[in-house]
Amino acid sequence: MTAPTTATAGDQGPAGYTSPLPTPRPHLGHALASEWTKLTSVRSTMWTLGSLVLLVVGIGGTVIVQTRDVDYEQMPFIAPALFGLLVGQLAVMVLGVLTITSEHGTGLARTTFTAAPDRYRVLTAKYLVFGLTAFLTTAGSVCLVGLTASILRDGAEAGAHSASEWASGLVGSLYVTLLGVLALAVGALVRHSAGAIAVMLGVVTLPPVIGAVLSIWEAVAPVGRLLLQYNVPVAMMELFGMPTNASDPSSGASMALPGGLNHMALILLVTGAAVAASYVVVGRRDV
Repeated sequence: MTAPTTATAGDQGPAGYTSPLPTPRPHLGHALASEWTKLTSVRSTMWTLGSLVLLVVGIGGTVIVQTRDVDYEQMPFIAPALFGLLVGQLAVMVLGVLTITSEHGTGLARTTFTAAPDRYRVLTAKYLVFGLTAFLTTAGSVCLVGLTASILRDGAEAGAHSASEWASGLVGSLYVTLLGVLALAVGALVRHSAGAIAVMLGVVTLPPVIGAVLSIWEAVAPVGRLLLQYNVPVAMMELFGMPTNASDPSSGASMALPGGLNHMALILLVTGAAVAASYVVVGRRDV
């Protein structure tokens, strides 16, 4: 039986192990590849994006069938996509939430941040991968509906159409993508799927309802009118070039609506603030 040996001060330890495999310095590209793998390897991505495409193309196609050439004299060819996107935007927001909350729910976030200690890089990769995927899917669905409408309803009664309406479709798709990015930021702050989805549903659905209720009382009527002017459905209608005619619930008088650029500035401001808060919280909070 051999007695255990103890190292003395003069002894040298075993030589350090050097891996024969290349060990490059981690960078953002590695995080992007990791997040892309995670996004495409779960079924929630297929279901949510598939629902988005099905809603936009399905409802948009139904609207095209029910319309005539003369209807497009006052609205762009991409307008039918709006009706499906008003519902399909929920799928984008759900996917944004699940992109980060699913990792906290399964405990994978601990593995992720152990393998990649730079949390800011991981969070940046999530925003980039999700944002690009959501935008391409949304814009592709909108353009498909618009192209179908331009082929089937491009008669003489449809009037002249410019290329600017296609740019409006891309801007509208960007707006929906920013809603998804906002949902991802809320998910990073809340770390709970149901809670974050509930918050985003409130952001989308409650302002028009609360605005209509507040407009009844004179003391808070200005706040109610503001909510009726600045909400997601109105913003999407403005961005997609749909004719809007809003009226004040208290007086019945017509109410001027802000332009699409104002809505884009607002969503950029709100999303930017939420994203900045998510970086602060994720960098300081334990998993």
